[in-house]
Amino acid sequence: MATEVPVRTEPSTGPSTTTLLGGIISDIQDLIKQQFQLMRKEVEADFKKSCIAASLMVVGAAISFVAFIILSFTLVHLLHWLTTPVTLRDPASIPLWGCYAIVTALFLAVGGGLVFGGLKKFQSFNPLPDESAKALKDNVNWLVNQK
Repeated sequence: MATEVPVRTEPSTGPSTTTLLGGIISDIQDLIKQQFQLMRKEVEADFKKSCIAASLMVVGAAISFVAFIILSFTLVHLLHWLTTPVTLRDPASIPLWGCYAIVTALFLAVGGGLVFGGLKKFQSFNPLPDESAKALKDNVNWLVNQK
């Protein structure tokens, strides 16, 4: 007596549906991981740009602050010069308050230029990864809405 039952095997026509679905899910996971990596790189690049712009603005603000301190000395020396009798005034071609005013103007020009440059740098880029976030959102929506 034969106890063996012949098993009928069909020729393989390709990967099974389960294998295909597993491959698709794996590909989707890889795509999402890559999009997160892209977003991370964009955020890192924008963070570097933000640091440069912020440092320009901080240095410019510090120089402008020094200019305002010098301006206060300028005003003190101007007041002193205005209240000194004409015969006792400094014979120099530029009075002391004028020298302070020139230095103040230079500091304000440099400080203001740095602050303005920092603002322009901030306006030249968008610190949020809009394109990557939109692509990721579209992919997630596509996955959720599949029926």
